[in-house]
Amino acid sequence: MYAAWRHESESDPERATERLRSTKDELFRAHPQTPLKPEDRARFGGLSYFPYDPAYRMSAVVEPAAPPAVPGMFAQMQLPASVTPEFSFRLIGRARLSGPLAGTTLPVFWMEGYAGGLFVPFRDGTSGTETYGAGRYLLDTVKGGDTGGDSQRNELLLDFNTAYHPSCAYDPKWNCPLAPLESRLTVPVRAGERLAPGDEPARD
Repeated sequence: MYAAWRHESESDPERATERLRSTKDELFRAHPQTPLKPEDRARFGGLSYFPYDPAYRMSAVVEPAAPPAVPGMFAQMQLPASVTPEFSFRLIGRARLSGPLAGTTLPVFWMEGYAGGLFVPFRDGTSGTETYGAGRYLLDTVKGGDTGGDSQRNELLLDFNTAYHPSCAYDPKWNCPLAPLESRLTVPVRAGERLAPGDEPARD
């Protein structure tokens, strides 16, 4: 699914993202491991998204994390999780963002357990109002969510239009790693998945 997105998005990222979203809707409806609760599947009408915004598609240079104090010994860290146990990760660098997010960075983690893979979660000014309060995922390559990049130049292609809610946003039985304090953006990022109308918290 993401391989098709990477190929098509080189020439038409908006259309590629529309196809990705359509495919995800089908998986949510029919896949045996859909995160939807059984009672929510029958009335599922598709995920909700902000309109596609090309400004939130960017190549981000990843500045490597400081080398470990003891060569070969990489410090593990526990990221917050929706339920216990927490997940072990290693900070491998920080991605310098551009466009509307110029001047900010996001930590890039490597999952130490499970099957490995890059992981970039984030929270922003929409978290808890227009999007899930515990944040969204930008990259989770162990699950196939790989938007590409150029490893020779230490660059990741980050497209916030593909950002999505973790499975625990749909059913609390799922254990999901969540964005730590270092992964919080103070500005609102109105790109990618959002809460469906009616699911947004009431405002005073």
